Amino acid sequence: MKQALKHWAPAALLLLGLGLLWEWASRSGAVPPYLLPAPSRIAAVLVEDFASFAPAWGFTLKVTFGALGLACLSGLLGAAAFALAPALERALLPLAVALQVTPLVAIAPLILIYVDDPLAALLVCAWVVAFFPILAGTLAGLRAADAGLQELFRLYRASPLQRLRWLLLPGAAPYFLAGLRVGAGLALIGAVVAEFAAGAAGHQTGLASRLLEAMFRTDMPRMFAALFLIMASGLGLQAAVALLERLWIGRWHGR
Repeated sequence: MKQALKHWAPAALLLLGLGLLWEWASRSGAVPPYLLPAPSRIAAVLVEDFASFAPAWGFTLKVTFGALGLACLSGLLGAAAFALAPALERALLPLAVALQVTPLVAIAPLILIYVDDPLAALLVCAWVVAFFPILAGTLAGLRAADAGLQELFRLYRASPLQRLRWLLLPGAAPYFLAGLRVGAGLALIGAVVAEFAAGAAGHQTGLASRLLEAMFRTDMPRMFAALFLIMASGLGLQAAVALLERLWIGRWHGR
């Protein structure tokens, strides 16, 4: 515990200092409050309207975790298939790269047209941006297996699935986790951007809708409150991946 506190103390002190400076700037009039509301005002709005923010926050997290789960499953299966069948990789990898390099805002309207269910459409949009980092990271890990160990497995006539299960996948864990760290953040970004593109309204809406509503009303405290929840979600996702990394491979990497 003491080591963790010491590790995070500089970041906490920096955030505290920036928060105090922000509060002072807003209260002193150095920055107009209608442009940059004080953190205390944002916190008050968040507490007062939490009944409105909570369902939207839950919806955004549902889309994010759903897309991230699909990205993990498809990324692992795709990387394993590519590692075992190079011809399949040569055929399909360019399609995955094309999805990655195409901006989400350009393809989200098409997905929203082709997929009737709004939740499914948002899941697909968020999956599109989260999938490739996990696929690429896992595939790099599968290719990084020690050549001597691979030769040993061939010497003992291990089947491709045995080689994948006992050699390639365990060694690819750090690479998968690195891709997961990137993919987790992108899944959240994809969920928010997709909802912006959808312009969704109704009971099943996320934090992007709360942002849009506040923007149309020029309600800066509510905008910052929704933005704070999005940022907190991203930080929570990164902390969860870091914890998973420490529990899974930490003892082999001195963490």
